Amino acid sequence: MAIRVVRLGSPRTKGEGLRLGTVRRPPRGVPKAEFTSRDFYDVWMPELAPSEALVKAAHGAKTEADWRAFLKRYRAEMAQPERARLLDFLAVLSKETDFAVGCYCEDESRCHRSALRALLAERGAEII
Repeated sequence: MAIRVVRLGSPRTKGEGLRLGTVRRPPRGVPKAEFTSRDFYDVWMPELAPSEALVKAAHGAKTEADWRAFLKRYRAEMAQPERARLLDFLAVLSKETDFAVGCYCEDESRCHRSALRALLAERGAEII
C-alpha cells in the first residue's frame, strides 16, 4: 500500500486507487461530474494546497531563492494543526490502502507537490 504523487489530468496507473486533488481551485472548464472520469480527482482537498498568496508566489518564483522562500512558507502553512493532522492521517492511511495526491503543474520539482511528497515521507508515509 502506498501514496503516488501525480499530475492531475494524467492517465491513472493500475492500482493507483483514490485520487486526491490537493489544489486551490477545481479544473477550469471541466464539469464537476467529469472530474473523476477525466482523471483529475475523486476528492478535492484544497486544505493541502498552498494559500492563494502562496500560489502567486510559486508562479512568480524566478530564482532558487524565490522557490526556497515559497517552500518555507508552504511548510509553515502545512504546520497549522488542522493541516498537520490531515498529513498525519494520510501518512497512516498509506500503510493500509493505495491512493494518489496531485496537482496540475507539469514539473513536480517546481510544484507544491514536491514539498507535499517530502512532508508525507517525513511522517512515515509509504510513497511510490
